[in-house]
Amino acid sequence: MKKNNEEKRENIIIKTSIIGILVNILLVIFKATVGLLSNSIAIILDAVNNLSDALSSIVTIIATKIADSEPDKKHPLGHGRVEYLSAMIVAGIIFYAGITSLIESIKKIINPEKVEYSKITLLVLLVSIILKLVLGKYVKTKGENFNSPSLVASGSDAMSDAILSLSVLLSAILFIFTKINIEAYVGVLISIFIIKAGLEIFMDAVNEILGKRVDKDIKSKIKKTICEIENVHGAYDLVLHNYGPDKYIGSVHIEIPDSMTAEEIDPLERHITDVVLAKHNVYLSGITIYSMNTRNEEFKKIHSDIMKTVMSNEGVLEFHGFYIEEKNKSIRFDIIIDYSVKNREEIYNKILNDVKSKYPDYTINIKVDIDI
Repeated sequence: MKKNNEEKRENIIIKTSIIGILVNILLVIFKATVGLLSNSIAIILDAVNNLSDALSSIVTIIATKIADSEPDKKHPLGHGRVEYLSAMIVAGIIFYAGITSLIESIKKIINPEKVEYSKITLLVLLVSIILKLVLGKYVKTKGENFNSPSLVASGSDAMSDAILSLSVLLSAILFIFTKINIEAYVGVLISIFIIKAGLEIFMDAVNEILGKRVDKDIKSKIKKTICEIENVHGAYDLVLHNYGPDKYIGSVHIEIPDSMTAEEIDPLERHITDVVLAKHNVYLSGITIYSMNTRNEEFKKIHSDIMKTVMSNEGVLEFHGFYIEEKNKSIRFDIIIDYSVKNREEIYNKILNDVKSKYPDYTINIKVDIDI
């Protein structure tokens, strides 16, 4: 099933990219022809922008084929991150087109040339706007449905292009009725938008490669799935490593009764791994155990009391992993403190001192987990 889904995703991305290439090549031909005949730098730059979109779609197709190739000895976790590299290449193409357009537009401002617009010019611009809006919406939707950053980037770029083409159309209409020529300035505007789009796409790809925070909704759903499994009383510290769109490998801490034996824990961990993989397409390479006190009712009261003490501090996001070792008189638990809080160490020391003052007979061990 997983293989079939990957093949379907690959086919959809390639099909969508081919449609984008054909539409953009068609627009390049019409716009370049009209731009040369009317001596309009704005229309010619719009054609160049469409050409960069076509090249971007070709890069997307190549990257998708590579990304979906089977893992090998050098790349045991697959080639999914190639899609982020392809998004960076797409960004580079867009950025280059923007810089080139900006230079040419500035030249036209310094040395303006006479332009001639016709009804055909306006018709071509109007049709290109409609085509770009439809194409952009279609490509972006497909990209979101199949989690393709390259398609999302191409779709967003196409919709931005429609707005830019509209500005060219408006400048042409203005010239026809007033003889005021602002098309070189419109070219500068187009260039700035193209450069901005390229930078945004590039930074999005860089953030994915660096390892940005995983969507909260994805993590919540995985934790909920784990907690629905028998004998699991909590799921914490879920870490997900991204190896391409929809390709995650991770680890998690689970809280289970201290009465469970290794013989019972082993099949439980295997079951959790299977369920999460089947439901969320996430492979849990490691499951760590938090032991939960179940044999002493007094310990449950202490747990509740300490949790209230800890969570009363502003900036504390989570309290978990609580356990009392009766034999050596120790209490241990983990906390998560918000990164936005400046005095994190002060909060930690306050919690430690508050718990120690309440339970002086116990050794207190508090671990500060990463807010991921």
